[in-house]
Amino acid sequence: MDILYLMILCSVTLAVIFLIIFIVNAKKGQFEDDESPAVRILLDSEIIKEEPENQEKKINL
Repeated sequence: MDILYLMILCSVTLAVIFLIIFIVNAKKGQFEDDESPAVRILLDSEIIKEEPENQEKKINL
């Protein structure tokens, strides 16, 4: 029965630690911008297509 109390204490302590870490990161703004990384990856593909053409021109010069 003592091990059960120890396991409950450890799990509650771990849960509190994760909650504190989550609250600290939420206050720092870690979870502010969820939309732009998903959109940014779509916009980056156009830039990547332009760069190899520029590199080919530099090689030909």
